[in-house]
Amino acid sequence: METIIGVRFRTAGKIYHFSPGQLTIAKGQHVIVETARGMECGRVVTGPEEIEPAPDAQPLKVIQRIANAHDLQRVEDNRKHEKEARVICKKKIREHGLPMKLVSVEYTFDLNKIIFYFTADGRIDFRDLVKDLASVFRTRIELRQIGVRDEAKMMGGIGCCGRPLCCATFLGDFEPVSIRMAKEQNLSLNPTKISGICGRLMCCLKYESDCYCGQCPKQVKKIQPPQQGGRVVTVDGEGKVISLNQQRRTATILLDNSRTVVAAWEDVIEQEVEVESAEQKAPEVKREPREERRPSKRERTGSSRPREGREHGSRSGRNGSNGNGSNGSSEQAREHSSRSRRSRRPRENRSAERQSRPHNARRPRAPREKQESGQPKEQARQDAKS
Repeated sequence: METIIGVRFRTAGKIYHFSPGQLTIAKGQHVIVETARGMECGRVVTGPEEIEPAPDAQPLKVIQRIANAHDLQRVEDNRKHEKEARVICKKKIREHGLPMKLVSVEYTFDLNKIIFYFTADGRIDFRDLVKDLASVFRTRIELRQIGVRDEAKMMGGIGCCGRPLCCATFLGDFEPVSIRMAKEQNLSLNPTKISGICGRLMCCLKYESDCYCGQCPKQVKKIQPPQQGGRVVTVDGEGKVISLNQQRRTATILLDNSRTVVAAWEDVIEQEVEVESAEQKAPEVKREPREERRPSKRERTGSSRPREGREHGSRSGRNGSNGNGSNGSSEQAREHSSRSRRSRRPRENRSAERQSRPHNARRPRAPREKQESGQPKEQARQDAKS
């Protein structure tokens, strides 16, 4: 186990943890600690606590000493110097004509560094400004660009609720806030009503978001009513739900011993019914193989002649069996039927040819011969025939 204490260097700044070492430190005291920026004076906000250190955590820095009256006086003097440095920095910014706004100035405890916080719309080339400030203050100069939320946190102010800003009084870190939180709380989506003085969404939208999302640990879980007709277990025994009363949140149950009781939904537990698998419940049905399709009359008799051929053949037969009994008529009928068979193409070939030919294609027509002027139409036709 390791003993740690929490130290805060600003009113609503981030809490940093240190090891007290051999010192006995109470909450509310001022201590001198060593940080990455040098020696700093902070206020203890959390008393000594015993925690289990993480296996990969780095060792904490040890507090140097408890601040005395001389150290506190030095902190007050640094506050006065910060106001003077702020006036000088604003003057230098106007001389260089830089589009930046100075927000705050901070001196370290040992006067080893001065930090200037500013806001700007984009990147600023302040190298010449740093040289001028270093020639005036004769110490290390650091210019740090911050956002609008950090600006509101440093400057402070009064919110739309009439109270001091939360970020400037007690909030240590900024938590992400989204427009979804305002929708879940049924608030007006007007940006002027849900935005703070920094122009961003108000941090207080996060306070009740967990309760509206259903993640609040104090929220009572909604009890679902039992299903009507289902099996339940009550104090008096098992039974079947007959009816439900939504207003009184009760259920009428018919017990197995033919008694009828009325119980609240909270006192009823639904009984889990074991459902057999579909394979065990449904018997297997043997399916007989389907009968083979009977061949049609045409398939049994075999391939027949084309319809046109039959018709012509029958006609020729009729002509051949006339009362005249002449062989010339029968021969003419046979020749006509054979000629029709040769001229007729199968249906499959005709359909394939029709599909292959484009829809809008037309057969080319024979060019018409120009008629000579002054000749009648019949004379032009005779000339064309000759």
